[in-house]
Amino acid sequence: MRLPFLQATVERPLVQPAPTLVPTLPGVGIAARYHGARMGGDFYDFLVTPCGRLVFLLLDIAGKRGKALEIATSVQELFRKQAPELFQGENTNQSDALTGLGILINRAILKAAEGVRHAPAFLGSFDPKLGMMSYVNAGHTPALLKDAEGVTLLQANGIPLGLFSHATHDAGVAVVHPGAAVLLVSKGLVESRSGSKEFGLERVIEALQAREFHDAQEICGAILEAVATFTRNRAPENDITALALLRAPGA
Repeated sequence: MRLPFLQATVERPLVQPAPTLVPTLPGVGIAARYHGARMGGDFYDFLVTPCGRLVFLLLDIAGKRGKALEIATSVQELFRKQAPELFQGENTNQSDALTGLGILINRAILKAAEGVRHAPAFLGSFDPKLGMMSYVNAGHTPALLKDAEGVTLLQANGIPLGLFSHATHDAGVAVVHPGAAVLLVSKGLVESRSGSKEFGLERVIEALQAREFHDAQEICGAILEAVATFTRNRAPENDITALALLRAPGA
């Protein structure tokens, strides 16, 4: 009797981005906290350009985790190669450079995904000498800018990446005064659930306003602690990420 032919299945090795190192920058506290889950892929990265600008991104890639990590790896390779070139000069226009970086990342996502892949993103470039931050919010959760005037939402100014190859995003500009903080959270964090209720952006704002923070790590910790309390420490269904910048009061 002939036995049926059994085709061996070979699992592809899991492709993952290189570890992200949070840089140090005089006068600016930088931090990120992340809890992974089974679905989707939050990805963040930072770099400091030769002229001292901080360039960063937070990306939320839809779909199964393995493919999301593969796409994130392609984005990271492009980001680390192209960002220093785009932002290399003291007189570089941050907004134009950020728009150009967004175009390149969008195309890298489409190529790595071999088609359309919903990927909301927030790209930022912060000049610590001037306290100016240019940003592209491509369909992402609003960033929160907290200063003496209160909390300002940096809303989406374009569609998510990974949908159209020729999509472009004009960069917005925000002033980060001494003592001000910028907080960015992923959609998975905002959508963390307790029963039928979502944590929501309002609870993020409340946690940010609840007290004065002395460093960026403290901000991220407070937000994730608030989520854990709300969900009663239930394991997250999606990746949750908090990323914060805090400009020193005397900077």
